[in-house]
Amino acid sequence: MTLIQAHGGQLKNLLLPKNQSLKYLNNKCQQLYPLTLNHRQLCDLELLMNGAFSPLNGFITKQDYDSVIKTMRLRNGTIWPIPVTLDITEQQANVINIGDEISLLDQQGLMIAVLQIEDKWRPDKQYEAQQVYNTTDRYHPNVKYLCEQAGSVYLGGKILGIQSPQHYDFTHLRHTPQQLRDYFTQHKWINIVAFQTRNPIHRAHYEITLRAAKTLHANLLIHPVVGDTKVGDVDPFTRVRCYQHIMPHYPEGLAKLSLLQLAMRMAGAKEAVWHAIIRKNYGCNNIIIGRDHAGIGKDKNNQDFYPPYAAQKLVAQFAKELQIHMLPFQEVVYVNDLATYMPINEVSRDQKTLKMSGTTVREYLQKGRDIPAWVSYPEVIKELQYVYPPLHQQGFTVLLTGLPAAGKSTIAQALQTKLLAIGRRNITLLDGDVIRNYLSPELGFNKTDRDLNILRVGYIAKQINFHKGITICAFIAPYRETRDKVRKMIAAVGGFIEVYVATPLEICIKRDYKGLYKKAMDGTIANVTGISDPYETPLNPEVIINTAECSIEHATEQIISAIKKLGYISDNY
Repeated sequence: MTLIQAHGGQLKNLLLPKNQSLKYLNNKCQQLYPLTLNHRQLCDLELLMNGAFSPLNGFITKQDYDSVIKTMRLRNGTIWPIPVTLDITEQQANVINIGDEISLLDQQGLMIAVLQIEDKWRPDKQYEAQQVYNTTDRYHPNVKYLCEQAGSVYLGGKILGIQSPQHYDFTHLRHTPQQLRDYFTQHKWINIVAFQTRNPIHRAHYEITLRAAKTLHANLLIHPVVGDTKVGDVDPFTRVRCYQHIMPHYPEGLAKLSLLQLAMRMAGAKEAVWHAIIRKNYGCNNIIIGRDHAGIGKDKNNQDFYPPYAAQKLVAQFAKELQIHMLPFQEVVYVNDLATYMPINEVSRDQKTLKMSGTTVREYLQKGRDIPAWVSYPEVIKELQYVYPPLHQQGFTVLLTGLPAAGKSTIAQALQTKLLAIGRRNITLLDGDVIRNYLSPELGFNKTDRDLNILRVGYIAKQINFHKGITICAFIAPYRETRDKVRKMIAAVGGFIEVYVATPLEICIKRDYKGLYKKAMDGTIANVTGISDPYETPLNPEVIINTAECSIEHATEQIISAIKKLGYISDNY
């Protein structure tokens, strides 16, 4: 029994007819408890509403949840490997009850759907993590999300769709399952291969998909995920532009590009089965599954989270029941002598082969090295060059941290002047006192407020770095964990150079023209770093400077030398 057969050949599109949706909007909207969804929840809601998650008719109830995480099946026996749940906070759970209807809103406050609540429960998240992700290790980002960010209470119940979530990008490439099925019928596509991807398609991927289509005498659905994927992936806008550049290289009429607003869980083999079900709902009867399909890579001990080929084995196991054929993703390599791609198992020992991973491609781009023509099409490389410019064209942040009166602001001003004098880059100086006056005047100096202040600064620096600007920050930033959060935040878009201004406390006290240390020692004020509040010394800063032992001139030269060594400015800048 397939999913489609199980429901009379009809997909479960949950969007109400316009007259009924207007009824909810006009008569009930103001009466319902409003729940604003995050991006991941909104992705799930969209696929519930348009039929991509058929046979689900809403967020699953506890009985289905228990069955899914234990057996990979709904309680009626239908295969379903990933629990699609709606999580809320304890505070929200206190005012939401079984039998209620609540409105589900997007981030702009638009009412997208009504949830008729049939169930409310507190899950065992450790158990869920182990069952769904085969690990409780929070190094797995979706386990971390489940245990640290997702709400502690789940809601289950039917969805009444009011209006589809709004998209303003690539609208002509966004299709519901029914729209794609209609397209396939109109164009007499009978045998269809789905290609799931969350990365740009290079020449090797193109060759794999083309070979799959030719082998099966099939058409291709290039169906990339543009919802939540893996941290560090190329942004979806760039990826879609890369896909658009690839499409003209396929023979005319062979392939179609469509976007899938799926929030991936990176759950390995179980997610591969989920992807097969979703593609079946979109009208495909074949799917290409990779060696580590929907995998997350390695754990903190450098061990694979999921065994190689586990995804292929599990999808093959359920293929007959789902009535979707699994094509294993065969590795292809470039055969230099023949100037063509071939499956690696067809290459003879005496033939020289070449291959380049996506990671290596990014490394080449960041070093300003040319990507060989056999790796990818020039239009794709051009798109990626903008996202991954050479290091000396990327933005970066210099964070000067240390005790009050250590010399941070003086060094920061000197560094800004020197960098402006030797180059043509935009440089923004964020100083602790200025930020306190204009951005965080309401914050005090307890740990919570200090952390929030530094995270605000990190956010600003990240935005500047994203646009390839340089940021110099001079802050006490006393807590190691918060500095590390800022480092991680900025590392996603540019460079981060931590400069520990390690001037001894006794020297700082002598220099303290503000009199903070004296007031702290007299007990007049509290929370002064170094006296009544701790300073956590950086463990691995890029630069250490003691202004009691070197001049400001020498300090700035040390920092510039470190920046050059890291590659963020060139010798001629």
